[in-house]
Amino acid sequence: MDTPGKTIKCKAAVAWAVGKPLSIEEVEVAPPKAHEVRVKVIATGICGTDDHVLTGSFPKVNYPVIPGHEGAGIVESIGEGVTCVKPGDKVIPLCLPQCGECASCLKPNTNCCLKTHLLEPQNLMPDKTSRFTCQGKLVHHFLWISTFSEYTVMPDSTVVKIDDDAPLDKVCLFGCGFSTGYGAALNTAQVTPGSSCAVFGLGGVGLSVVMGCKAAGASQIIGIDINKDKFVTAKELGATECLNSLDYKKPIQEVLVEMTGHGVDYAFEVVGCLDTLTAALASCHMGCGVCVMVGVPPLGSRLSFDPMLLFTGRTLKGSFIGGWKMKDSIPQLVSSYMEGKFKPDTLITHTLPFSKISEGFDLLHAGKSIRIVLVF
Repeated sequence: MDTPGKTIKCKAAVAWAVGKPLSIEEVEVAPPKAHEVRVKVIATGICGTDDHVLTGSFPKVNYPVIPGHEGAGIVESIGEGVTCVKPGDKVIPLCLPQCGECASCLKPNTNCCLKTHLLEPQNLMPDKTSRFTCQGKLVHHFLWISTFSEYTVMPDSTVVKIDDDAPLDKVCLFGCGFSTGYGAALNTAQVTPGSSCAVFGLGGVGLSVVMGCKAAGASQIIGIDINKDKFVTAKELGATECLNSLDYKKPIQEVLVEMTGHGVDYAFEVVGCLDTLTAALASCHMGCGVCVMVGVPPLGSRLSFDPMLLFTGRTLKGSFIGGWKMKDSIPQLVSSYMEGKFKPDTLITHTLPFSKISEGFDLLHAGKSIRIVLVF
């Protein structure tokens, strides 16, 4: 099909308004403009953040919108000035840009590009127009990449070429979930060999934290979740023990302090719950424990805790997409995966056709999945 320079009609999942279920529609996808790339999406994961879009709990989103941000595909066409990819390349869209020009991109110790959605909403392309229309109406982008569409357009700062042999229905997880968790352990916490770790929340991201802790050489990795069905996978991936906080009459942080004798060296909150974040911080070793906030907090929430938890030497840190500079790091992570250094495939419990996206969200809500991949 000769599509470069032409509008493409394809299927996409549209969120028309807050609280409305996704609707599979035929959308029109305009060709890329200068410094833009049009990608044929082959596979996309369902992430909890996409669910936040549907419930209205993700900031600065305009509706109608095409969600999705954990995908992999093939470049269909490029706009003028694009040099980082070419048609036919296998790519991963990036939910966090790396423009290479802003103050953050020029610093070696941060990945928070100043073109991130949290600073500059990515509901429209940089020229403030959309490449999506449906039923004659403008449809907004999500994080500039909108992977719940068979074809999508994004700025060239949000796409990176990967290994030609990479299986797209597996490496799509590198666009968000796996990279976020794995990097939280390696980059943000910088877990040390022989250390103790607690991971609060054993979904796809939490289990990726477990893999990162194991790769860093932690000797004790305690997984915490209220869904015991996740414990088997957690132990397969490196957890040395798993706890269900509902099984204890005392706060889970007290249980962890008693188990370790002093508190853990590193704690990771991967739920997005402020009470859990406070518990994770309190479970850390006084004087040197590090708590890493990985889960997205509720929109508009405010954190309140006893400041003595910090005064006594604990550290509370945030981890943004695992601390990776995405363009630099994602191809390297995919290459390491191809070499068999880690197996995020274990996180994929369901692979469904894109037409069953609603079923995928039902599985997510029911807690019956770890990661769901949709294929076009």
